Amino acid sequence: MPVYLNKVLIVGRATKDPEIKTTPSGQKVTSLGVATNRNFKDKEGNKQEQVEFHNVVFWGRLAEIVGQYLVKGQEVLVEGRLQTRSWDGQDGVKRYRTEIVAESMQLGAKSGGQGGNFVAGENGPKKLATNEEENLATNEDVEEIKIEDIPF
Repeated sequence: MPVYLNKVLIVGRATKDPEIKTTPSGQKVTSLGVATNRNFKDKEGNKQEQVEFHNVVFWGRLAEIVGQYLVKGQEVLVEGRLQTRSWDGQDGVKRYRTEIVAESMQLGAKSGGQGGNFVAGENGPKKLATNEEENLATNEDVEEIKIEDIPF
């Protein structure tokens, strides 16, 4: 039986402040733009930079955390999966949008250089431990911390 994998891992900067919304059923959803860049040399040997923009969607408790702590320009690591949705536009044309549906994230330095060494999953933010085994969190393994413990 074949094995399939839909996994995305990006590290970039938030292109805008998160937009928090509530669905009619009461679930929180936050959308965010994240920019990543790639540096390379062209065939003439000149340094080039290519920027990609990603649409990221956070659900539930993770959406609340992103909405509360992440700001425009801040570094963020997002782990999730790709999903493409479609809808009919007002002009009758079918539209498509591919998004990263986040499963976990890690806050990085804000644009001013102040770091946030926290990860978040469905259960809330968690300060990173010093050992490598605890450097990433998922929706299942994050413990709640007090707001006053967060340094930003």
